[in-house]
Amino acid sequence: MTETAIAVSGLRKAFKDKIVLDGIDLEVPAGTVFSLLGPNGAGKTTTVHLLTTLMQADAGTLKVAGYDVATDAKAVRKSIGVTGQFAAVDELLTGRENLELMVDLSPGTDRKVVDELLERFDLTDSALKPASTYSGGMKRKLDLAMTLVGSPRIIFLDEPTTGLDPRSRRTMWTIIRELVADGVTIFLTTQYLDEADQLADQVAVLDQGKLVAQGTPDELKRQIPGTHVRLRFADAEQLAAAAQLFAGATRDDESLTLRIPSDGGTSSLRDLLNRLDEYALSAEEFSVHTPDLDDVFLALTGHATEVPAA
Repeated sequence: MTETAIAVSGLRKAFKDKIVLDGIDLEVPAGTVFSLLGPNGAGKTTTVHLLTTLMQADAGTLKVAGYDVATDAKAVRKSIGVTGQFAAVDELLTGRENLELMVDLSPGTDRKVVDELLERFDLTDSALKPASTYSGGMKRKLDLAMTLVGSPRIIFLDEPTTGLDPRSRRTMWTIIRELVADGVTIFLTTQYLDEADQLADQVAVLDQGKLVAQGTPDELKRQIPGTHVRLRFADAEQLAAAAQLFAGATRDDESLTLRIPSDGGTSSLRDLLNRLDEYALSAEEFSVHTPDLDDVFLALTGHATEVPAA
């Protein structure tokens, strides 16, 4: 596989008079997690469908694993695995039977992979139970295990943790990290911005059919003003005195806190603490707050993401 796992240039897609994707450009290095963010209707799932040959683009060039999606779809399909928004398991079959079915559909695959995947995803004890008895988290793990039967080097995960409880979500995060450590490329779409922050090497923000930002999570957060130091004092007298020392500081008399704009760097923090010490002031609590990806999305698009219920 080439060093670039996925390359997209000028991607456009419309359904009748509604433009869903309007000139998308992106590049995903091999062996990384690339996260595409956006609210419902932003075009995330359409992008996945186009890259996985389930849909044809109106314009643009799409290459996956070095193959052109438009002219070499068969080679693309052999190189990828896809896990959609909802677990695509057969609930009438057991966990083992679901995996064995995938082996039968993957010529040349050794059946011993079934036991390996059941163990890897902690499904051995429930392997002989119908998938209908599985919890949501177990079904998602089985679904991803089925995707791995053919050992794809690029995996598309379309909102893989929607509807899962926090513990199941973290289990999926661990599995994703292990896959990337093995050299697998992950293309992740999600509405959970903390998920992208935890997992992604690169993030792209999609809104109303356009990419409005790309970069690492830290790069995107640094573009947004709002980093500040928060101090809490023991009494109103110390709070008032401290508020006089720092230009641009915002005080909250009810909580006895002072919010001071800062870049969060060690030099500026040292200066701040030295200034407090110079005037014999002491804060009971001290913390540094930085913008998160929710702040980034709000600043870039003018509205917050619509986060689904867990």
